[in-house]
Amino acid sequence: MSSSIYVITFNSTHHAIRFEKILKELNFVITTIPTPREISSSCGLSIKFEEKAFEDIKFNIKKFDIEYYGIFKVTKLNNGKKEILKLS
Repeated sequence: MSSSIYVITFNSTHHAIRFEKILKELNFVITTIPTPREISSSCGLSIKFEEKAFEDIKFNIKKFDIEYYGIFKVTKLNNGKKEILKLS
């Protein structure tokens, strides 16, 4: 069975930490994780969030003028590989 997570990646640690603080203040259910190496090596931090929060995450990126690298759906396949889909 494959499983998916949603992550937002950043160009700098500064933006990752700033957005993490904003989202926690807004009571989002998030987890800060190491950026999956299949996506980028530009910043080591990403924020994992639930699929249902996708539109609200996008809204707050614009509202707070957060610089980010991308929003991705990462699916772990049955063969152990990961499928990466850039959503934004």
